[in-house]
Amino acid sequence: MKPAAPREINKPRVLVVAGSDSGGGAGIQADIKTITMLGGFAMTAVTALTAQNTLGVDEVQAVEPRFVAQQMKSVLTDLGADAIKTGMLGSARVVVAVADTCESLGFGLPLIVDPVMVAKGGARLLDQGALDALVLRLLPLASVLTPNVPEAEILTGMRIESVRDLERAADALLALGPSAVLMKGGHLTGDTVVDVLRTADGADYRFESPRIASRSTHGTGCTLASAIAAGVAEGLTLHGAVARARDYVLRAIELAPGLGRGHGPLEFAHPLLATKS
Repeated sequence: MKPAAPREINKPRVLVVAGSDSGGGAGIQADIKTITMLGGFAMTAVTALTAQNTLGVDEVQAVEPRFVAQQMKSVLTDLGADAIKTGMLGSARVVVAVADTCESLGFGLPLIVDPVMVAKGGARLLDQGALDALVLRLLPLASVLTPNVPEAEILTGMRIESVRDLERAADALLALGPSAVLMKGGHLTGDTVVDVLRTADGADYRFESPRIASRSTHGTGCTLASAIAAGVAEGLTLHGAVARARDYVLRAIELAPGLGRGHGPLEFAHPLLATKS
């Protein structure tokens, strides 16, 4: 009796290029959980291994740029992808290798860039050379850039203290080449969290939600960017992908398991009912 032919399932495919988090709350681990929960198929190219927990990063072991590129090539030439998401890249050589591979094998694919620079506990995850390479090589390829306030301040040299500043920063970042910028306002003060989405073609959206008082916020940036990537890969509009991603992250914070003694992880395994848009 012949074995049955494999069943073809059209799952949105997301290639994540980022570092590993041994604590499971951020990085590749958060990316895989998020994309899976939102109905996608996650694939990875690991850029670094980190020894970390909810209290901080203890050690980082970088992966050779050539091997980062080979991981991407192995995925893209066989499984393919509907979107690529980048997180922690670490060094200029890795940024260049990722940009080269996106240009040669991922050209035309939506690229969601989370400019990971500093860990929740304060450890620096991107050196100055890598920052320069990020601006020159990767941002012009980005479909959407998702910086928080500290990251945007580093990228623009601006002081960001208000929602109006978020809008100004988004415009300054658009000038660096990405097709869209989602400025995350979680670091601002106030009972309402405001995120601003602006695009190079003039679209302007504002998302608001009540602030949740919680220490379980480790990995929120990774999770949001991966949720956006999953939505874009599925075919949602950017506005729809961002709206669904924010709902997913808010629910994940509300249901967080309270693990660890520091900035705890989110609860990734929760149902989210959302309509396409």
